Order: sequence, then C-alpha cells, then structure tokens
Amino acid sequence: MKAAGTTPLGAAGEEQTSRWVREMFDGVARRYDVLNHLLSFNLDKRWRARTVRRLRPILSRPDSRVLDLCCGTGDMLIAMEQEAQRKLYGSDFCHPMLTAAREKLGARQMRSQVVEGDALRLAFRDGTFDLVTVAFGVRNFANYAKGFGEIRRVLKPGGTFAILEFSHPPNPLIRWGNNVYCNKLLPVVGGLISGSRKAYSYLPSSVSKFPDAGQLSQILRDSGFQQVTYQHMTFGVVALHLARKA
Repeated sequence: MKAAGTTPLGAAGEEQTSRWVREMFDGVARRYDVLNHLLSFNLDKRWRARTVRRLRPILSRPDSRVLDLCCGTGDMLIAMEQEAQRKLYGSDFCHPMLTAAREKLGARQMRSQVVEGDALRLAFRDGTFDLVTVAFGVRNFANYAKGFGEIRRVLKPGGTFAILEFSHPPNPLIRWGNNVYCNKLLPVVGGLISGSRKAYSYLPSSVSKFPDAGQLSQILRDSGFQQVTYQHMTFGVVALHLARKA
C-alpha cells in the first residue's frame, strides 16, 4: 500500500513538501476558521463532536494524557477539553495557526497548551500519551508511514490513535457530487475569501489523492497498529479511524 504522503505540485521530497504545506497554511490562517465552517456548512463542528463522544471513555479518565496533533487553530482541543479531566496538549508546525489557537484557548480560559512542532519529528518522549488525535491533518503529512511511526512511538502501550479525516464516499452518486463541489466550487469560494486560490485548490486535491478508508486502515496496520476500525460520517465524506498500539 502506498504510504508516501501528500505531493503538492512543484514540491519534491519531504522537506520541500513540509515547507510548501506550512507556507500555504501560514497564508490562510487568518480566515481558516471562517472558511472551515462556511465550506463544510458547519458540519465540521458536528464531526468533531461525534469524535469526542467516541473518545469520551479515554478523555474522562483522570490520568489520561492527550495530544492533538496538527491542532491548527485549536477547535479539536476546545471540543475535547469539555470532556477531559486534565490539561491537553496540541502541536502544529504552522506558527500563525498556533497564535490563533492560543488566543481562542485564552479567551475561553482553557487549560490546554499548544507547542510548535513537526508531526514527522515529535519532540515528546516514547510512551507519553494515552490518546493522540489528528483532525483533518493526516492528508497533509509528507510521509504517512513516518508520521504514524512517530505517533505510535509517543503512545503508551495500549494507547489510542484517532484520525478524523476527509474520505471517499462509497456511493458513486454522492462521490460524484462531492467531487464536483470540492473541485469546482470550493476553490473559487475559498480562494475569494482567503485570497489564496492556490491553497483552496491544493486542499481538495489532497483529499482526492488521499487513501480511502479501507486503504488508510491498511496503512495503519502496516505501521504496527492493531484493532483498526473506522466509521463513515455524512455519507462517507468524512471517516473516523481508531487504532491501538499493541
């Protein structure tokens, strides 16, 4: 199963890809939240809420240590902290996104802490976390297998890895409609509001090239995870994957 990672046009190799993706998110950070809610018709909030409900047994434990990777502006951290018993950690390699996350967390007087870091080179000790989450960030990894290996390293034995990510609807008609929306309408609207047509052309392209739910499950197994499961949301537009470290 191919597990190389995202390949933006004009980027060659992991370093160039990481730099390209970071600079792209730097440019849209100011409008990122508005566009997420607008372009998903506010469904992104529901997808996160459903994910948090699935993770509640872990989040509600008083001793659980949780990392939200590719945390962006902090929406997943905010959703999880309402169920968590202790401080959560977030990490992202885009500084403007982290600035927005700190502002949002501070305004809500939340405990979560965010740090700047690359998902392919995590600055955490082995076996640190009970749960690692990635919401809409895995498809931007320059190397899926390398990123999954780092996540597996920082998880405790028996720890859970949760991926909330766009997927490919199994129904052909819904898949066609979703492709039309993502490839035709989204780049125009996203480009106009964000000022970056390039970014909102890359984002749907990254979804179309991303493995489907079954393929991603196999990459997780090949990366050493066990008990890999997934569930579709909104007719398969999004999928939630859960996997455990042995």
